[in-house]
Amino acid sequence: MEPNITLLLVSGFLIACGVYLLLERSLTRILMGILLASNGVNLLYPIIAGRAGLPAFIGLSAADRITDPLPQAMVLTSIVITLATTAFLLTMAYRAFQVNGHDEVQDDVEDAVIRRLALLDEASESYDAGVTHGEPGEEAGSDTHETTGAARPGDPREGDR
Repeated sequence: MEPNITLLLVSGFLIACGVYLLLERSLTRILMGILLASNGVNLLYPIIAGRAGLPAFIGLSAADRITDPLPQAMVLTSIVITLATTAFLLTMAYRAFQVNGHDEVQDDVEDAVIRRLALLDEASESYDAGVTHGEPGEEAGSDTHETTGAARPGDPREGDR
């Protein structure tokens, strides 16, 4: 079976448009990008499946004349995953619109700090303090159990309180 060029071009166009929309900040556009890319990939499955054959019922026809049912099962799985993703993104977009008045993805403050530290080729203060004192992420002298006088879990004094 020769691959259908029209199907390949339409699939490539849908995937390219989907990827372009995925790079936007609006959740609605991201949702449209996922839908376009998913449908573009689903258009590729008939090409992957190969030539059309007889239905895949065991015992009714020879094994070499049966159509491979795996691509069809993958398309059905893809449709279900896309539906769940669509429902999740619609919910997120609606909630973002209720809270912020728009559905754009905002910058994460922690990501901005990490990006700035990476550009400066430095580690955060908490990481440096943890490395000199004990484990990474553990600040030196910040043991809350020692400063507050509270008993540690498993401490024999814990049962007295």
